[in-house]
Amino acid sequence: MRTNYKLALAVLAGVLIGVAGVRAIHAQQVKTPPAYVIAEVEVTDPTTLKKYSETAPQIVESFNGRYVVRGGKTQSLEGEPPKGFIVVIGFDSVEKAREWYDSPAYGAIRPFRQSSTKSRIFIAEGVAPQ
Repeated sequence: MRTNYKLALAVLAGVLIGVAGVRAIHAQQVKTPPAYVIAEVEVTDPTTLKKYSETAPQIVESFNGRYVVRGGKTQSLEGEPPKGFIVVIGFDSVEKAREWYDSPAYGAIRPFRQSSTKSRIFIAEGVAPQ
């Protein structure tokens, strides 16, 4: 009779270890969704904006960010077209995008953009890779 209890206990322990292993593997396989900083920018002072533009790309790159859209032509399909241009910057995660935006390096140049443009800026969570 004791052998049956020991065997049942051993089987139960094995199942629990297996479940824990499957959960650990699944947690490693879950991909973090990327994030995109999306900006609609209307330039009001090109001279001051140049100070921003000279440094911004290096700061974006230092946070593993990459420009997906940086100006270029837009086509309005519905609603009002943007008054200026569109910028989309891709980051590895929402946390990384916030880290970039809140960083001292970006904080040092942000006033140049804010004083030389009318902007709307958002962070949008992307779709996690499959």
